[in-house]
Amino acid sequence: MSRAYNVIDSDGHVLEPPDFWADYIDPAYRDRVPELIVDTDGKERLRIEGRVLGGQKGLGFAGAIGARDGRASTDIKYTEGRKGGFDPHARMPDMELDGIDAVFLYPTLGLFSGAIADPQLAAATCRAYNRWLADYCRPYPDRLFGVAMLPMQSIELAIEEMRYARHELGMRGGFLRPNPYNDRMLGHRDYDVFWAEAQELDFAIGIHEGTGGMPAAGADRFEELAPRHIVSHTVEMMLASLSIIWDGVCERFPKLRIAFLESGGGWIAPWLDRMDRHCDDHGVFTDSPLTLLPSEYFKRQCWISYEPVEGSLAHLVDYVGAEKILWATDYPHPDGFFPGAPQMIAEKLSDENKHKVLAESAKQFYGLSESK
Repeated sequence: MSRAYNVIDSDGHVLEPPDFWADYIDPAYRDRVPELIVDTDGKERLRIEGRVLGGQKGLGFAGAIGARDGRASTDIKYTEGRKGGFDPHARMPDMELDGIDAVFLYPTLGLFSGAIADPQLAAATCRAYNRWLADYCRPYPDRLFGVAMLPMQSIELAIEEMRYARHELGMRGGFLRPNPYNDRMLGHRDYDVFWAEAQELDFAIGIHEGTGGMPAAGADRFEELAPRHIVSHTVEMMLASLSIIWDGVCERFPKLRIAFLESGGGWIAPWLDRMDRHCDDHGVFTDSPLTLLPSEYFKRQCWISYEPVEGSLAHLVDYVGAEKILWATDYPHPDGFFPGAPQMIAEKLSDENKHKVLAESAKQFYGLSESK
C-alpha cells in the first residue's frame, strides 16, 4: 500500500477505554491494574497502586476537544469524550476535516504510567497498552501509528518493551515523560544501554509530559491546574532537553532521534542559546564535555513541536530549520486544536517551508516513508 503524506499530526492522542487494562494485561496483574474511579467529590480520577491521580478538575473532560474555543463543554464524563479518541473508525472523518494524512498516537490515561512504582507492574501495564494501541491502529495501518509506552522504572524492562513494540507490533517510536524516573534524569549514564538500543532499533523517542503522578516543576508552588500545566510541560521539557544534550546522550548516540513534544516551541531558541553560551565560555563556568555546541546536536538529531497559536514559528524556522519543527492537534484533548490546526500552522510559513513543517519533519523523525 502506498500513500503520499502531506499533512502529519505528530502528537495526537487516544482515549483508552476505562476497562482496557483488565482486558489486555497479563492475568497475573489483573487485580492491580490502574482504575478510572469516581472520587468522593464526584470527579473521575485514576487510582494506581492506592494513589489517586487526576487533579482538581479530574479526568472526565479529557476528550473535550473544541473546549478552547467554546464549541464543546468540559462538564462531561470521560466516556463522553470525542468518539474518535476511542474508536479509529470515528477518527477518520475528523482527520478528513483537516486533511490529515497520518497521526502518531500518544495516550491519555497512560500518561500517568510513570507514576507506577513496581517495575514489573509498570512493564505489564505498558505491554497491555501497547497491545491495545496496536489493535486501535490496525484498521488503518497507513494512517494511524502507535507510539509505544515504555516502563522506564526498569531500564532492562524498558528495553524489552521497546524491542517488542518494534519487532512484534511494528511501532516506529516510543515515549517517555521528561520527569525523573527513579530520581535520575534522562541523560544519566545508567540509561546509556537504553539509548544505545533505541539507536540500534532505529526507534524514535518522543518526550511527552503528562501533568501529574511524577515529580514535576511547579507542583510545589501552584495549586490550580492552569499554572501547573503552564510550568510543568515547558519547564520539565527544558530540563529534559538540557540533560539529554548537555549530559552527552546525543554525543554518544549520534543516530538517535529525539523530539520534545506538547511543551510549546518558542522556548527552544533561547534555551539552546543559553546552553551554547555556557559551552563556549572558555571555562568560566565549566569545561564542556561536548565536542559540538548544544545547538548543533539539536539541529543534527532533535525535533521540537510547535502549537498552532504560537506567534514565533517563522523565527524558529530560521533558527533550527523547518525540517526540525513538528506540529500537533493534541486531539481529542480539551486544549487541542481541531479543526483547523494545519491551516493555522501553514499560514505562518512561507510556501517553501509549509511541506517541511506539515509533513517532512514528522516523516524524518518517525522514519516514515511514502510507501508503508
